[in-house]
Amino acid sequence: MQRNGGGVGAGGQPWVLRRVRLTWLSFTLFFILVFFPLIAHYYLTTIDDAGGPDKRIFGPRPGGELCETKHVQDLCRIRESVSEELLQLEAKRQELNGEIARLNLRIEACKRSIDSAKHDLLQLKNVISQTEHSYKELMTQNQPKLSLPIRLLPDKEDPGLPPPRSARVCRRASCFDYARCPLTSGFPVYVYGAASYTWLDYIDPLVKQAFATAVKGSVYVTDNPNVACLYLVLVGELQEESSSSRPSPSELEKQLKALPYWRSDGHNHVLVHLTRKSMTQNFLYNVSTGRAAVAQSTFLEQQYREGFDLVVSPLVHALSEPNFLELPPQVPVKRKYLFTFQGERVESLSTRLQEAPRHSFEEEMGGDPPADYDDRIVGTLKAVQDSHLDQVLVEFTCKDPRPSSPTEWALCAEREDRLEVLKASTFALLIAPGDERLVASAGCGMRLFEALEVGTIPVVLGEHSRLPYHQFIRWNEAAIIVPKPRVTELHFLLRSLPDNDLLSMRRQGRFLWETYFSTSEAVLDTLLASIRTRIQVPAAPIKDEPVQEIPYKAGKIAETDTNLGDDGDLDLGPVETEPPYASPRFLRNFTYTAADTYSTWNRAPGPFHLFPHTPLDPVLPSEAKFLGSGTGFRPIGGGTGGSGKEFQASLGGNVPREQFTVVMLTYEREEVLMNSLERLNGLPYLNKVVVVWNSPKPPSDDLLWPDIGLPIVFVRTEKNSLNNRFLPWDAVETEAILSIDDDAHLRHDEIMFGFRVWREARDRIVGFPGRYHAWDVNHRSWLYNSNYSCELSMVLTGAAFFHKYYTYLYSYVMPQAIRDMVDEYINCEDIAMNFLVSHITRKPPIKVTSRWTFRCPGCPQALSHDDSHFHERHMCINFFVKVYGYMPLLYTQFRVDSVLFKTRLPHDKTKCFKFI
Repeated sequence: MQRNGGGVGAGGQPWVLRRVRLTWLSFTLFFILVFFPLIAHYYLTTIDDAGGPDKRIFGPRPGGELCETKHVQDLCRIRESVSEELLQLEAKRQELNGEIARLNLRIEACKRSIDSAKHDLLQLKNVISQTEHSYKELMTQNQPKLSLPIRLLPDKEDPGLPPPRSARVCRRASCFDYARCPLTSGFPVYVYGAASYTWLDYIDPLVKQAFATAVKGSVYVTDNPNVACLYLVLVGELQEESSSSRPSPSELEKQLKALPYWRSDGHNHVLVHLTRKSMTQNFLYNVSTGRAAVAQSTFLEQQYREGFDLVVSPLVHALSEPNFLELPPQVPVKRKYLFTFQGERVESLSTRLQEAPRHSFEEEMGGDPPADYDDRIVGTLKAVQDSHLDQVLVEFTCKDPRPSSPTEWALCAEREDRLEVLKASTFALLIAPGDERLVASAGCGMRLFEALEVGTIPVVLGEHSRLPYHQFIRWNEAAIIVPKPRVTELHFLLRSLPDNDLLSMRRQGRFLWETYFSTSEAVLDTLLASIRTRIQVPAAPIKDEPVQEIPYKAGKIAETDTNLGDDGDLDLGPVETEPPYASPRFLRNFTYTAADTYSTWNRAPGPFHLFPHTPLDPVLPSEAKFLGSGTGFRPIGGGTGGSGKEFQASLGGNVPREQFTVVMLTYEREEVLMNSLERLNGLPYLNKVVVVWNSPKPPSDDLLWPDIGLPIVFVRTEKNSLNNRFLPWDAVETEAILSIDDDAHLRHDEIMFGFRVWREARDRIVGFPGRYHAWDVNHRSWLYNSNYSCELSMVLTGAAFFHKYYTYLYSYVMPQAIRDMVDEYINCEDIAMNFLVSHITRKPPIKVTSRWTFRCPGCPQALSHDDSHFHERHMCINFFVKVYGYMPLLYTQFRVDSVLFKTRLPHDKTKCFKFI
């Protein structure tokens, strides 16, 4: 047992040692694995902290020094860039969230404002409605409603008016039925045809044809006799070969009473007797005409009913138009003869002339007046001729005298020979018939017609003679009427008249001849106008030219060219935001007609009336827009004249609210036209644009028109004519018209300046390109000159303002020969308009300053670039002078410049324009 225990003890010592060693080894390994890294970390950390950041070995390094390779460096840069962008996006997101919050607040505020504005608008509408209702109630109370009078149509069996005491005392009140001619009737006139009476077969065919032609062209003639106000019956002139076979006066009475609408007494009928000869058959003298008025050239005193019958002019140019090339000019004022007279008295005056002693001029001036004034006239005129104080031509015997009425002075020679003598005469004597019972004669009417035709001033010896339409025409402005006892003072009277008065009388005589006597249409229109004026029925207006629009495609909205506006802070005026509005229209109504009837002789002549020296107005311009400065009533607060910006932003004046219309003539230049229309975008006070397409070929289908925010009326014309520029288009609803070529290049401030100037001179042409006429001494003719000069007499209508009134005169009143020449040469329409306006107003045009050239740079060539352009304009001027009989153009050195209109001044300073 001891050995076992001892064995164990002896043998167990190494095992204990091994166990202690194993424990020690484990402890050692634990120490090394746990404490050694801590000690090393502490030691190393202490070394890095002591060495500084630049000598760190194991610690983190600034600036990404751990990224040693290139790829790692790129990734680091990307990471840094993305981080920065994320930071920026986050900042922007926060900013946008703040802006959204602010906008939401503004939207809420705007919604509240809109609701408030809608409420205010509704209140204003209610106030306006109540005000309009109150205004209508006041108008109803103060102005009772007037309806048109009921049209009274005549009954075929109506016996008519009570019979007058005698046909000799017929007047309008007793022999004319006003009920058949209401003021609103339009003055319908019915003309009897050949089927109504057989007397028409005996009338001169030339007179019948001329009368029928004039009837077709009259605006008053109607085919419905049941509504007619007046009935015309042509009764003469009879054919010479039918004198023996014509019916007796009693037969004529039967035919007149058998007319379907004669109604027993012929009221509202007019018997028209037109004559082409100096000797006419006064067969109506023995005919009972009842209540029918008589219109003829020859009247006896007991036959003529003053204020009822009419003395008409002879029908010389029955079917022919006047040849203006054969008419002499109105200047020089003084001609070869002071006065002329050629005639022979029917009552064997030649015998007494041969037996009468010859006296000197001085003896005749101091002699006693003879009982027979015709004898005294003969002696006095022959004494003036023998005195050689002035060159006169008097002849009292004829080789072949024309047939004339008894006691009347017969015409000598043929018409062409008489006209040649009158062309060389300053005055033409018209000696009234010796028998004062012959108050009107065809011979005197023929002498008067021929004198006015060639520009000779008529001198009528005898106050008892009734000149044509003497109740309407102021003959003292075109003729000299002298009593026969003053024949001894006649020479002194004619010598004392100044040249200005002579030229004025000659111009007035030419106007009367052209308007009332020259053609058959003029004779009929004057006859109807005389009767219409007597019964105070307004004239029928000339209708505007209807527009035939061409459809077009509107393109994009036009942009305003900054080069066309002002390059500073100048306000040209407000761009109209409301729909375009037309100028006020002044209708030619009953008041104006009544003024013609009763106050003509006291009305001063003016340039704005179509017929300034007479009340007769056959056909007047439509809805006459007068050339004055508006209604004359200025609404309270309507015009802010002021200065500075107030002046620029409003028109002011008597018409503070006014627009103008652009009329643009073009011919197959689409690109130029589109550019011109775009330049009008943003132009203040523009009402609309009327484009007159002067080509028979339509524009391209794919053409896109600019949208300028205003109406553009595209007009198709019937033919290529420059006269289309001045047609009174119904689309033009403003008084002011800016006529402009499609290649004219004008700035907006220039256009506005021209419009303001025109408003101060509405009766004149106001424009930009000035021209003048000159006299060619070598060739004795007029020349057209386009050189730049300080003096001018024309303003071209390729860029000019004028009144729409002149378009009526140009198209319907100006002689047709002028328009024909414009069509022939395709030129000169602008010269013709200048002639017309200067002739009417006796004023020159007004030029406003513009650049030296206003043509569109780079545009295709126009008609004015043709070599024959200026030669044709020379010919036009000379032809127009022949038509008017004188040179109506007037020189002027007056020009309107914009002094402060473009000066850079503060808004509180004056910005106006001055006239220089």
